[in-house]
Amino acid sequence: MTQWLGDMMRLLEAHQGSLAGVTVASLACFVGSLLALPWLVARAPVDYFMREHASDDPWFGRVVRNGAGVVLLIVGVAMLVLPGQGLLTILLALSLLDFPGKHALLRRMVGRKSVAKALQWLRAKAHRPPFELPSPREL
Repeated sequence: MTQWLGDMMRLLEAHQGSLAGVTVASLACFVGSLLALPWLVARAPVDYFMREHASDDPWFGRVVRNGAGVVLLIVGVAMLVLPGQGLLTILLALSLLDFPGKHALLRRMVGRKSVAKALQWLRAKAHRPPFELPSPREL
């Protein structure tokens, strides 16, 4: 056991720069999610999770939106183990991405009590009406 701890300490000492970079990135993601997610959730339409969304954006807009979605998805997955709002960031990323079955997946995610409660809490804090969410039968 002490051999393993010694090896781990040497590894951490050898990669102090990388460790500092990961720490700064984690902190930036945490603060960024605390600022951006409430703002975005407050501005979404009340019926966002109830309607099908047809993308009529020009190709450049779709590329930018999907690129932002990929970045947010990676950050959200990282926040599942690092500080931050991982599930809400993943939900936001999925809402930006274009892929088959997107709406069914979003409805299943917001059908989780913890996610729905967090979304509705953010809406209430912003003095916005609550989201219309699918009933359990619609999932």
